[in-house]
Amino acid sequence: MLAQEEIRPLSWRERRDRLRLARSENIGPNTYHHLMGMFGSGAAALAAVPDMARRGGSARPIRVAAVSEADAELAACERSGITVVTYGEAVYPELLAAIAAPPPVLAIRGHPHLLRKAAVAIVGARNASAAGARFARDLARELGSRQLVVVSGMARGIDAQAHSGSVQSGTVAVLAGGVDQIYPPEHDLLYDEIVSAGAVVSEQPLGTVAHARHFPRRNRIISGLSLAVVVVEAARRSGSLITARMALEQGREVCAVPGFPLDPRHRGTNDLIRNGAVLVESADDVADAIAGMLERPLADVSRPRLVAVPPHVNSDVLDRGRTRVTELLGPTPTPIDEVIRQSELTPGEVLTILVELDLAGRLNRLPGNLVSLIEPDA
Repeated sequence: MLAQEEIRPLSWRERRDRLRLARSENIGPNTYHHLMGMFGSGAAALAAVPDMARRGGSARPIRVAAVSEADAELAACERSGITVVTYGEAVYPELLAAIAAPPPVLAIRGHPHLLRKAAVAIVGARNASAAGARFARDLARELGSRQLVVVSGMARGIDAQAHSGSVQSGTVAVLAGGVDQIYPPEHDLLYDEIVSAGAVVSEQPLGTVAHARHFPRRNRIISGLSLAVVVVEAARRSGSLITARMALEQGREVCAVPGFPLDPRHRGTNDLIRNGAVLVESADDVADAIAGMLERPLADVSRPRLVAVPPHVNSDVLDRGRTRVTELLGPTPTPIDEVIRQSELTPGEVLTILVELDLAGRLNRLPGNLVSLIEPDA
């Protein structure tokens, strides 16, 4: 990943090349950042992708996004008043840039500057209680009065109330689908209000309909944009708890509102408090939890955790190493650090091989820096 001091204005062609790279087959955030770290520009990475996929064992040529596709997406965004920001640009949100494998591309409708302000996320149950909905709305309003942006996911229940309470002071809605896809559809008026006074953001291409696999990725952006995540109501198996876990991994504060122990909507939040989350009864509790973070630059809250990959790795070593790495991997999730240790290769050599496997569609990346091999007949 690019270091903070390497941020510089991008040419129109480089922004398009980075968009093409991000939209190409088998290139998720991890692989995107490794490729950019290896080659330094979108054009150079795009040129290297086909051969790397072949070396990784791809049975067919990898699909690289065409220039016409990227041009069409950029033109559609311009017509709709959507700002496209790629990682490495000065306008990219500092807090989000500090997480592991941040989104390579963001589409923003509304007011992009809000994504670079100090923010707190409020998330919770879709089937919120009346008391929980009111608390979320009032908490968002109080946080907004303290010049804090409120981030949420525009879902039913707690999310919608959080946006409603902060829409005038500044709110950001992170969508699982494309930034032009209103979900749930009954939130069309709320969406328009957020676009008018706040911002709607997504890492997905325009027109993408949200599927279950998109929501965990959406959740990491919600927590990544925020100094703290406040969970108002959540069952024990809840997407809101996934957001809380991601906040912990990103070095952010996790806060929770206590509730009646016999209500299933409060069991997840009560568990969070039992395990060390900040108990929240008012905006004062949230302000106290993030006071230390506000005293230092936002970008210092957490640090990127991707290991830099050298641009040139000895091809003979890689040829021998691929066999060893694929032998060490299987269907069981394995820490990358363990693969490096047992392979006796350097981190750069192992990560290059993993990128090749990823491009070939043979690698499954999992939370916690774990990887597994996708068998050919799977």
